[in-house]
Amino acid sequence: MVLVSSLILNIYQFFQNKSLSRGTLVIGVIDGDTIVLEGKVRLRLRHVDAPELEYCGGNQAKETLEKLVLNKEILFTEKLLDTQGRAMALVYLGNKLINKEMLKSGWARYHSDQTSVTKELKTTSDRAKAEKIGIFSSLCYQTENTDNPKCVIKGNTDKNSNLRKYYFPGCPQYEFTIVEKDLGEDWFCTEKEAQAAGFSRAKNCPER
Repeated sequence: MVLVSSLILNIYQFFQNKSLSRGTLVIGVIDGDTIVLEGKVRLRLRHVDAPELEYCGGNQAKETLEKLVLNKEILFTEKLLDTQGRAMALVYLGNKLINKEMLKSGWARYHSDQTSVTKELKTTSDRAKAEKIGIFSSLCYQTENTDNPKCVIKGNTDKNSNLRKYYFPGCPQYEFTIVEKDLGEDWFCTEKEAQAAGFSRAKNCPER
């Protein structure tokens, strides 16, 4: 507990001592929404949620962010710590808002924390989704299994409860269920496979 408190204090002091008139070097990129600054301080992009590296689009998101900021000096503003003590900010390279560029690329989702720039970034993300690019393309956002058409069980995570359910043809919601692979959702050939992956049968699906 003391170590965590000390880490949060160090991060807070780092940001308090930084001036927006001076650039900060990006020495690493963890994934599509997290960078490492000089001093080995991690910084997340506010309003941006990129796939985990093991999920669909994770590597593409990381590569996109690397091309934007790696080994370059950035400025950041609207700094804060999230509920887990992780530092977040709006990141700029010159006049370019990197948070917006990641959403524009389609390799990240918009995540709201209710600030003044929310509308601009949400609109950017909505446009990427409408244009079906990045994680919103058929690579990650799927209504049918093009890789293995015989495997038709849909593993899906409820956005409100985070419950992981699976649906098969005959379930009432089946036709409307989207498999968003960037969120860890997937297709399965059998119910046993879906259950092994942590999904349970949706309650209103018929017995088989």
